[in-house]
Amino acid sequence: MTASIAQAQPTTISIRAARVVDGTGHVIANATVVVEGSKIKRIETTSTEKADYDFGELTVLPGMIDVHSHIAWHFGSDGRYEPQAPSPSRAVLYSAENAYVTLMAGVTTLQSPGHASDVEVRDAIARGVLPGPRVLTSIAQLTRNGGTPSELRARVRELKRQTADLIKAFVSTSLSDADDEAMTPEQLQAVCGEARAVGLRAIVHAQTNAAVVKAVTAGCTQIEHGMLVEDSALKLMAEKNVYFDPHVGVLLQNYVRNKLRFVGIAGYTDEGFRSMEGAMRVNERMIKKAVATPGLKLVMGSDAVAGSHGRNAEELVERVRQGGQRPMEAIISATSLAAESLGLEKLIGRVAPGFEADLIAVEGDPTTDVTALTRVAFVMKGGRVYKTRR
Repeated sequence: MTASIAQAQPTTISIRAARVVDGTGHVIANATVVVEGSKIKRIETTSTEKADYDFGELTVLPGMIDVHSHIAWHFGSDGRYEPQAPSPSRAVLYSAENAYVTLMAGVTTLQSPGHASDVEVRDAIARGVLPGPRVLTSIAQLTRNGGTPSELRARVRELKRQTADLIKAFVSTSLSDADDEAMTPEQLQAVCGEARAVGLRAIVHAQTNAAVVKAVTAGCTQIEHGMLVEDSALKLMAEKNVYFDPHVGVLLQNYVRNKLRFVGIAGYTDEGFRSMEGAMRVNERMIKKAVATPGLKLVMGSDAVAGSHGRNAEELVERVRQGGQRPMEAIISATSLAAESLGLEKLIGRVAPGFEADLIAVEGDPTTDVTALTRVAFVMKGGRVYKTRR
């Protein structure tokens, strides 16, 4: 059965499984996780008492964290991509639907970069009145057209006032280093510098090697996409402890799968879809280089858009398949390392006493078969059960 909002749960819940993957690279065999309220109380390996949830040969691990998911993107009533909902209330409802689907797929925290409706959905989920992952949002995205460096600093402060959790900026808008829409170094330094000054993180859309170097040099904390990145920028990110969030397993595949629902809308063309197949090959070369870069902090972002909410874990499957990433490293990228990238490493991303009880159970052993992460049988967030096969 599944439950969107569990009712009248006991204050203490025990969960037993053949293995518990803690999110930092360790596996605890035949363990029982004891949850008290919203927190993990302890992990037992010798308990003989009957567990509230005994999952046998399943694997328990931290809820997945998706650091880049566009929760507001949706298909409209005609089944086609709808860039803007017909009303603010409909926008919130579409996001709520996507949040539910994403939670049921085992993602208990997501970062949305970013849409105005994210705020209401984030806050409703936090109050417990909507089932969904914990949401962090940038509310808006900053581009070169945002104004002078001074004006961009003011915009960062305004987004902070509007309760943004992070800042999202576009270094460039194309796959060319000669991009007329690229942010100047002064603009980028203003955005990332002001974000640091007001206590926010700044993540950056950057596709080329030069754009990535420019963003890292400006002090931005996370790079998105990086399709054309080379060894020099990968090494620079590793040296500067900048998180890298490539998207190789969900975004382009979703577009190709749902071509007829996008083409002809908002700039999506037949030519553009033909180029996506070539871009997938470029991504495969890129992820191989990224996985092979010592010390590079790869985090899991699906870049989920309309049609791919709930398929988030396929990003990890493809990083293992295409890039040769070890399954355990893929799990870490979606748990403890992703939490660190969000500044939440003391709250989520680990199965350990004192951490939020964000737990999932999957069919199989994801440390040897990463596709197990797509077979989610149980979801708990903050001690509340939202999905269980029991």
